[in-house]
Amino acid sequence: QVQVVESGGGLVQAGGSLRLSCAASAGSFRSYAMGWFRQAPGKERELFAAISWGGDSTYNMDSVKGRFTISRDNAKNTVYLQMNSLKPEDTAVYYCNALRSYYSRAPRYDSWGQGTQVTVSS
Repeated sequence: QVQVVESGGGLVQAGGSLRLSCAASAGSFRSYAMGWFRQAPGKERELFAAISWGGDSTYNMDSVKGRFTISRDNAKNTVYLQMNSLKPEDTAVYYCNALRSYYSRAPRYDSWGQGTQVTVSS
């Protein structure tokens, strides 16, 4: 099982930027598509960005298109999320997880890391 540790969250003003990192345990990381999920207070956790195992294909939910960029460095077993033009509605706990497949975009594992809190003030 690929285990992950998310980092890089914090408090930022609307319009600001943050870069999140997801450091994964070695082993099968390079074989899996990876996804970023977020859970806002009182809401379900949702996938909003995904990247194929090789990094050549990416998906972004409409609400983050043009603002967020997902990338990966397989040599470092790390997935990144560059977030620009942040909005108060982006406030959530952000998680990463391996995916069952890039196209299914379903989380591979039932267990999750601790996540990283992103708070955007207006």
